[in-house]
Amino acid sequence: MIYLDNNATTQPLPEVVEAMIRSLREGYANPSSVHQFGQSVRHQVECARAQVAALIAATPKEIVFTSGGTESINLAIRGALSIHPNRRHIVTTAVEHTAVLSLMEQLETQGYTVDYVGVDRHGRLDEEQWARRLTDDTALASIIHANNETGVIFDVRRLAAIAADRGIPVHVDAVQSAGKTPINVGDWPVQLVSLAAHKFHGPKGAGALYVRRRTRIEPLIVGGRQERLLRGGTEAVAEIIGMGVAAEFASHDCETVSASVRAMRDALEAGILAILPSARVNGAGAPRNGNTSNISFPDLEAEAILLLLSEAGICASSGAACSSGSLEPSHVLKAMGIDESTGHGAIRFSLSRFNTQQEMDRVVSALPDLLSKLTVLSSR
Repeated sequence: MIYLDNNATTQPLPEVVEAMIRSLREGYANPSSVHQFGQSVRHQVECARAQVAALIAATPKEIVFTSGGTESINLAIRGALSIHPNRRHIVTTAVEHTAVLSLMEQLETQGYTVDYVGVDRHGRLDEEQWARRLTDDTALASIIHANNETGVIFDVRRLAAIAADRGIPVHVDAVQSAGKTPINVGDWPVQLVSLAAHKFHGPKGAGALYVRRRTRIEPLIVGGRQERLLRGGTEAVAEIIGMGVAAEFASHDCETVSASVRAMRDALEAGILAILPSARVNGAGAPRNGNTSNISFPDLEAEAILLLLSEAGICASSGAACSSGSLEPSHVLKAMGIDESTGHGAIRFSLSRFNTQQEMDRVVSALPDLLSKLTVLSSR
C-alpha cells in the first residue's frame, strides 16, 4: 500500500505507540490525585506539555490539552467571543477548514455577522480585503495557516499584524502546518493557535490550544479544575503523552523531514505533469506546505479516480476527509475560481516522512493506465 492521505491523518510513530502502551499499562493513575502514583503521572503530562510547547516555541503554561483540532478551534473561537459579548462581528477566510466554517454558520444563526475574505486563483488571500473587513465591532479574526486541501500557506505574521493594529484578537488554525513547517508563535501577533496530534504522527484524540499569556477565554467544558480551568475532565494521559513524543520528534527534525518530503512532492508533480500535460496543480502559484499536492484531472471525476487508485493500492483523497462523499467541487477550489470540470477531477496527494521516492515513481507509472480507463468509460 502507498499511503498518500497524510492530511487526513498520519501513521503514528513507533515511539508514540510504545509510549502510549507503556502509559496505559503502567501510568494509569489520575494525574489529579495527590498520591505519589498520581503525581508521577502528572509529571508525565507536564513533560508532554513542554514538548508540545517547544514545537511552536511557546511556554508550557500557554498550552491547553484538548481532544483534537476541532475542539481546539471551538474552544478558541467560542471562548474568545465570550469575552467580548458586545462585539458581534467576525472575520475569517473563504477557504477555512469545515471545523471553522461550520462553527461560523452556527454563529451566524446566533446573531453574529461573519465576513469571509476571498482568495485569488492561486489560493492567495486578498490582504486588502482582509484589512477592509476588520472593524471596531470585530470580536475575532480567524485564519488558517496551511490549507488542508491545497497546502497554500498564508502569511500569518503579516495578516495578524493588521488585526493587532486594530486591537483585534486573532486565532490561527495551524492543524495542518504544525510539525510540517517551523512555527514560532513569538513571531506571530496572535492570541490563539489550534493543533492536532494526529496530523504529525501522534495519536487521534489529542489536540492542544495555544493561549498566549494574559489572553482571556471562557471554557467550553466545565466540571473540573484541569487545564487551568479551561478544559474540565480527567486528562487523556496516554494520548497526551503520545502527542508529546510526536511533538518532540517534529521539533528535532522538522526542517530536514520537510525538505525531504517537499522534494518527493515536487518529483511527483513533475512526473504527473510530464505524462499528463492537461493536469493542473492547484495552488502552485503560492507558497505551499511541502507535503501537499492538489492536482486536477479535467473532465474526469475524482471519486472514480480514487476508486481505481485504491484498487491499485494507492490511498489519496478528493480533498478534506470530512467532506468526502460530496460530488461537488470543494469550497476551497470554488473560492479559487476553478471551473467545475477541473474541480470535479481534483485529487489531493499528501505525503509524510514515511513515504519514499520509489513510491512516487510507482504512482506516476500507474496513473496513465488508470486515467485512460476512465477516459474510455466517460466517452461512452
